[in-house]
Amino acid sequence: MKLVDFNYELPEELIAQHPVEPRDHARLMIYDKETGEVGHRHFYDLVDELKQGDVLVFNDSRVIPARLHGKKKETGGKVEVLLLTPLGDDRWEVLVKPGKKALPGTEIVFSSALRGVVEARTDFGGRIVRFIYDGVFDELLDAVGEMPLPPYIHEKPDDPEDYQTVYARERGSAAAPTAGLHFTETLLQKIRDKGVKTVFVTLHVGLGTFRPVSEETIENHRMHSEFYSVTPEAAACINMAKKEGRRVIAVGTTSIRTLESAGKSGVVQAGSAWTDIFIYPGYTYRIADALVTNFHLPESTLLMLISALSTREKILHAYAIAVAERYRFFSFGDAMFIR
Repeated sequence: MKLVDFNYELPEELIAQHPVEPRDHARLMIYDKETGEVGHRHFYDLVDELKQGDVLVFNDSRVIPARLHGKKKETGGKVEVLLLTPLGDDRWEVLVKPGKKALPGTEIVFSSALRGVVEARTDFGGRIVRFIYDGVFDELLDAVGEMPLPPYIHEKPDDPEDYQTVYARERGSAAAPTAGLHFTETLLQKIRDKGVKTVFVTLHVGLGTFRPVSEETIENHRMHSEFYSVTPEAAACINMAKKEGRRVIAVGTTSIRTLESAGKSGVVQAGSAWTDIFIYPGYTYRIADALVTNFHLPESTLLMLISALSTREKILHAYAIAVAERYRFFSFGDAMFIR
């Protein structure tokens, strides 16, 4: 399949810059993946679309202040570092801007207590940086780091918690699993009161989720690995639902990638691992029956993933309807329930 097949026209004014308040008042497109039928609701109406016995699967990863601004020790030149993946022994895989000047051996100073040394290049154009610090790394990161907002969001949110889900708890993501941003504690309780099970998995969002596709033929694209974890309790709940014919509904593309990575055999395996799964049309879902998701960038792996739930043509038709109906797009935008 060609990359251009997943392009669409989006007016810039539809790119959401701020979250709706309350969160669950965002618009919600209901999309039937078999018939292509479309309905228009609000996110708080999701409870009406769920059935007793459904299992909602959330990604509980928490965004860290992963963007660091520093200066090269030798020249004073400005350097921006985005933390992606911890490698152990105070070493991280990172993206560096400008990358051409961040050669191995370069020392970058972020504060009086935190600096880093570039050790190597990576296959994906990043760097391996070893951090040297006085104190507790996470506390230093909280003090000097910034929330790594997507480039299409031009203003920082008034409250950094606006870019966290209400159930975020496992630190490690370089970007939010944004479909979950629409949930409130009140809505979650209404969903549970209806008899819907809620379980949590973890996938730390990194380069694999948001790296653009540069190959003209999408099958040639190679995903970057991301770390995920599934507890025995979550696996047991999901597997029982599949056995009994109840729906497993992923909240967000990161949750669905976790489910499909841990459930390649059709049964979700508990444990932790790395995944580079790339889902695009032609893929047969083994675990997920439905998906709550945001609207995604043109030509992105996320758009390809949701197209695999239905067809490319039907999903792009739904996107055209969303544009015509003035839905808001991307991280702080509106949502779809693909059922």
